Amino acid sequence: MLTYDYECEQCQRTFEVRQRISDASLTTCQFCGGAVHRLLAAAPFILKGGGWYVTDYPSEARKKAMASEKKATEPAAAASTASSAGSTSSTPAPAATASSSTSTPDKSTPTTS
Repeated sequence: MLTYDYECEQCQRTFEVRQRISDASLTTCQFCGGAVHRLLAAAPFILKGGGWYVTDYPSEARKKAMASEKKATEPAAAASTASSAGSTSSTPAPAATASSSTSTPDKSTPTTS
């Protein structure tokens, strides 16, 4: 349903009416019974999602603030991963770490020199 603006020629009142696009235009004022005509109105639009002005074109002050926020969160994230790594150090290392070395040849395969 769309919202249309109408203006009464007799009482000069402006009012909105929600109508379907297929409905006929109003011809009489709902307040005084005078003749009305439909007004042209700007179509409404909604800015959705990120990226509207503040993030697209930040000022120098905003850039500095974003950089300082990023720096403030990085040490906290590093400290939380270090503390969680320290608590899991008592578990044995996985076997994949021992075989990941490519510099030592495998004894089961013959080497050609």
